[in-house]
Amino acid sequence: MRILGLLLAFVPLVAWADDHGVRLKDIARIQGVRDNALTGYGIVIGLSGSGDSSKNRVTVQSVANTLSHYGINVSPDDLSTRNVAAVMVTATLPAFAESGQKLDVEVSSLGDARSLTGGMLLLTPLDGPDGKLYALAQGPVSVGGYAVDSFGSLAQKNHPTVGRVPNGASVERAAPLGLGGDADTLDVVLYQPDFTTAERVAESLNHNIPGVSAVAQDAGKVTVRFPGPPANLVRAIAQIESVPVVPDQVARVVVNERTGSVVAGGDVRIGAVSITQGDLRIEVQTDFLVSQPDGVYVRPSSGIATAVVPQSTIKVDEPPARSVSMPSGTTVTELVAALHTIHINTQGVIGILQSIKAAGALRGELVIQ
Repeated sequence: MRILGLLLAFVPLVAWADDHGVRLKDIARIQGVRDNALTGYGIVIGLSGSGDSSKNRVTVQSVANTLSHYGINVSPDDLSTRNVAAVMVTATLPAFAESGQKLDVEVSSLGDARSLTGGMLLLTPLDGPDGKLYALAQGPVSVGGYAVDSFGSLAQKNHPTVGRVPNGASVERAAPLGLGGDADTLDVVLYQPDFTTAERVAESLNHNIPGVSAVAQDAGKVTVRFPGPPANLVRAIAQIESVPVVPDQVARVVVNERTGSVVAGGDVRIGAVSITQGDLRIEVQTDFLVSQPDGVYVRPSSGIATAVVPQSTIKVDEPPARSVSMPSGTTVTELVAALHTIHINTQGVIGILQSIKAAGALRGELVIQ
């Protein structure tokens, strides 16, 4: 009885989750709350002969400029840069980042360096798209691979010319943030624009937050207007993000020909189709026979020589065609399961889905990657 009571108590919770959908913050964001890309140019030092060669004048000039900053003047022609590599440094500045916050940075080689393993990134300024400095990066480079070259033999794992500096950047300027609109309005931007979902978002906001007026501007943006400027903007945004929404699901099938994967929504259906596939296997085997003149009984002349005679054997195997018929309304999941029962591989399934789409029997969108 106790277990039955727990099950009965659990059923309304499941129904509530299905009826109320997902939180708005899972499918949308407030306009102006976004990440920002940072980039910078730097040099990695301390490499064990795996850095840029002297042909890279950019690296040589960078080393000379760095030394001159410390009062050491040297001609670029007198420098050897095999222990130094020119790199581009990138990072992502999250929204609401404040001064002193740490960021991970990516380091990528610009020249002909063979590996960044064991290198140290010198102090590198990171600028935003507006040209302002937002962070400073420095630290040891961690490379998830290696490259060993000896006497023309090469053993390599992953890409040793790309590395990472965990917590290698320190934020120097707060992230730019513009919520946009007037003081009493906020814009909600959908991650995947859809007219039906946008209208449902507006209806849910009007129903769950008293006093606000939400209107879907287009398939990707919903404008929320308050009676007046919110006294607590953070609390207002938290209420908007917590509103439940049931997003509309687009009938879509995604196939990846490189990996052979097929991903389809459960509601993607097809029309009535009949599929027949036959395999024709042709095997050609060629043996090369050597015809050698007998020097004991026949004296070879200038026109007699050893000859190589090819002998080919052709074998044709044509098994009976395999067929399957699917009624109208069948889902793609049921179709794939039926095709697997007649032992059609994944590449064959992808080809059949493309043919069904061409025949106009796929009730959805086919995306090929």
